[in-house]
Amino acid sequence: MSPHLSLSQYLCVASSALNEYNISFMPGVLTVHRPFLLSQAAYCHFKYFTMPKIGTHDGNFHCDEVFAIFLLKSLPEYNNYEVVRSRDKDVLSLCNIVVDVGGEYNHTAMKYDHHQRDFAHTMNTLGVMNFHTKLSSAGLIYAHFGKNVISALLGLQHDSIIDVLFKKIYETFVESIDAIDNGIAQFDGKPRYYLGGTLSSRISIFMMAIKLVDKEFNELLTYLHKSWLPARSHIINAVTHRYDVDKSGQIFCLEGGGMPWKDHFFLIEEQFHLKNDDIIYVIYEDNVNSQWRVQAIPVNERQPFENRLPLPEAWRGLRDAELTKVADIPGCIFVHPSGFIGGNKSMQGVIEMARKSLSLAGKYKN
Repeated sequence: MSPHLSLSQYLCVASSALNEYNISFMPGVLTVHRPFLLSQAAYCHFKYFTMPKIGTHDGNFHCDEVFAIFLLKSLPEYNNYEVVRSRDKDVLSLCNIVVDVGGEYNHTAMKYDHHQRDFAHTMNTLGVMNFHTKLSSAGLIYAHFGKNVISALLGLQHDSIIDVLFKKIYETFVESIDAIDNGIAQFDGKPRYYLGGTLSSRISIFMMAIKLVDKEFNELLTYLHKSWLPARSHIINAVTHRYDVDKSGQIFCLEGGGMPWKDHFFLIEEQFHLKNDDIIYVIYEDNVNSQWRVQAIPVNERQPFENRLPLPEAWRGLRDAELTKVADIPGCIFVHPSGFIGGNKSMQGVIEMARKSLSLAGKYKN
């Protein structure tokens, strides 16, 4: 008898299962349906009542509960839990964790449904992060267990980079699952959430789906940890020392050439409360030809093509001698027709281009 059941519960549900349910199973998943032969029942009955269980609904399944179950089973404490798929309340009452079914969200009771009429939680309302997309079961489980999953998969404990990865993974991977499951459109003016490869569109067979989520999540986590994250310290250093580049503090320099800086910049800007500092341009060396670039910083991470201050209209589309003459700055090479980026032969040249652009717009801080 399961240690979680009273004798009356055990006899009641066992009798119900023997007489009313067909408990089919495959490795890791039980699905409870209709009557079956006693010989099959005996085996299923023993296994069903003695194992720890994660419950979710049967029938058609979706990306949110598949991802939620993947997260739970990535943790050592839940790795050996069987997945039970049913909508029957008596069956679900025997599950240690219930996901995406049951009409209740209660972290203490380990119940994580989001379909109830009064459910309106977001990462923000839970006090986790400043995201405002309504959560699905994926977001609920990620909110409560995501950091532990990242820690377990990377073998890290109490490391500050877990917080950075936790936020980045929600933004680039989990938030779109929440939004799609809740029927939230990505666009109404500016995009509400980042939409990558739409994992939601590739979910089909349940256990294959969990393996797909496992593969994609681990690939993303490995990339962020091994490739994306190492640039973070360089960006922090560049932003911290921006007043060494120009007294306005509105220009920062990436020494050693270009690198993936935008994602880090916006996170750092928020983390260090720099949004009111009016940081407008980044400069860096083009290692291919030893020229320098000045690039306008986008308004935010969700509006990558709308810049805080494009380079002046009069410079756009011009090159070399003509641009140098119009800008009255030595060594100019080009300015893109949209004004988002320009080039100069020297570091001092791109600094002057940034300064003059700010001055012409009346935004330079003396």
